[in-house]
Amino acid sequence: MSGGSVGPGPARIARRVLFYCALILVLAVFVFPFFWMAFNSFKTNEKLQEYPPVFRFAPTLGNFLNVFQQAPFVQYTRNSFLVAFGTVGVGMVLGLPAAYGIARYGHRTVALGILACRMIPGISFLVPWFIIFRSLGLLDTFTGLVLAHLVITVPLITWIMISFFEEVPLELEEAARIDGCSRVGVFYRIALPLVRPGLVSAGILALIFTWNSFLFPLILAGVKTKTLPVVVYSFMTFDYLDLGGIYASATLVTLPVVIMVLLVQRQFIRGLTIGGLKG
Repeated sequence: MSGGSVGPGPARIARRVLFYCALILVLAVFVFPFFWMAFNSFKTNEKLQEYPPVFRFAPTLGNFLNVFQQAPFVQYTRNSFLVAFGTVGVGMVLGLPAAYGIARYGHRTVALGILACRMIPGISFLVPWFIIFRSLGLLDTFTGLVLAHLVITVPLITWIMISFFEEVPLELEEAARIDGCSRVGVFYRIALPLVRPGLVSAGILALIFTWNSFLFPLILAGVKTKTLPVVVYSFMTFDYLDLGGIYASATLVTLPVVIMVLLVQRQFIRGLTIGGLKG
């Protein structure tokens, strides 16, 4: 009998087919809304109101031009970048040492308290923030918006990074301490470089939350500090709904986040995978 290679059995082929079918289904569920939003942004309002939806039409950039004409889109984009990156930067400064301390000294009660803060809806902080910021003169300021978003992003960053710091070998830190490195030096020179995938994952997730935040900028921001999600809301009134403007502005709001995630996708996916395995 000749010893040829044996191909995969029927059961293995069936599992592979089911896996790819499930993968396509999941991708369709998550990708289709963005595709539909971008697809409809090139339709006129007349085409958008047709039922059933039309798939053959003459694309137009009128909705995008309307977005830039009706709202100071460039200013709102700058505001979103300032608030998002400012929140992530301050959140990292506060959240990383907290996560390291919890991982190294086993303060599980503090960790549970952080998780509880993360589970509280952000809208619960809105009225207290408004009263405090009004008395301190922080309404319609970038400082106020960054402080408001830290209520959610600091617990998020801290909770994600705890498991990553727990996997840093203690032997490396002890060796650095023997060589004369301080505890702060161990944190910056040993621990942080080893948890780089976690830093990317926590930073991107915090950035996505802050970028997409709507209620905080709607209530706490003003003319000078409004962010991009508020632009979408400006195309809806009590007696008028500009579907084309909504689709176009939502596409423009989502696109920067998609580009940022694609640029760091390898580190982001690696961090999520490692974090999932550790959890």
